Amino acid sequence: MMVPFAASGIVDLLLDPLRYDFMVRAITTALLTAFVCALLSCWLVLVGWSLMGDAVSHAVLPGVVLAYIVGAPYAVGAAIFGFLAVGLIGALRSTSHIKEDAAIGIVFTTLFAGGLVLISVTPSHTDLNHIIFGNILGVSQSDMIQIAVLTLVLVGVIAVKKRDLTLYAFDPLHAHAIGLRPQLLGALLLAMLALTCVIALQTVGVILVVAMLITPGATALLLTQRMSRMLVLAPLMSCICTVVGLYLSYYLDTASGAMIVLTQGGVFGVIYLLTMGPAWIRRANSGRQLR
Repeated sequence: MMVPFAASGIVDLLLDPLRYDFMVRAITTALLTAFVCALLSCWLVLVGWSLMGDAVSHAVLPGVVLAYIVGAPYAVGAAIFGFLAVGLIGALRSTSHIKEDAAIGIVFTTLFAGGLVLISVTPSHTDLNHIIFGNILGVSQSDMIQIAVLTLVLVGVIAVKKRDLTLYAFDPLHAHAIGLRPQLLGALLLAMLALTCVIALQTVGVILVVAMLITPGATALLLTQRMSRMLVLAPLMSCICTVVGLYLSYYLDTASGAMIVLTQGGVFGVIYLLTMGPAWIRRANSGRQLR
């Protein structure tokens, strides 16, 4: 009699959050965000653009606040400033002796600080801090539709340009040799990064977006170096971590976006130990034998 009771209890734990519309919208939106972020993260990790993802995710803040002020959709303001940040970083890098990491740091900290100033001086009955920390439980039906449309656009572009982008990530010189234009592919990847930040903004906020853009791809890279497998493993693990994180936040009464990111980080840590632990042991044993 204990087994049916236990099974019933597990089913109740799984179904209880789904009784609320806001949780259904949160799970749906979070899964869309996790899926597209994980896909893009595979290329960001391989190209080495982790810091660029951090920059764009923070730089969209003033655009979101300005969109709120004029009554426009958040996605419009975020997209404009995402592309602006990418353009400014490229301009600094190409017109001066400033290196890329310095240009990224200057642009994203300046724009992020500008967003914080705008929040502090904008009279509002709405708590604009949810832009920074995310508000997945407050996602409306229109927000969910907007995120779904952007996700479909990005997935469509990735499906069409997957081979070209993969070649660009592994060997841009060869891509140029066969007639592709690496600069345009890089610009396309940056444009997709900006739109993905817009999608993830509502879920985890500008501060934690970079984790969803980097952690899934880095985790998949620990398990395989084949792009085709990474594009399966990264979204799969990201979506599972997202659902687990949301359920944990529901029952533990914690911040949803932060719990999603914490779950992804925990999975990365476990896989890192499982894959790299044996190498540590072999190196330690070889060191003892040399002595």
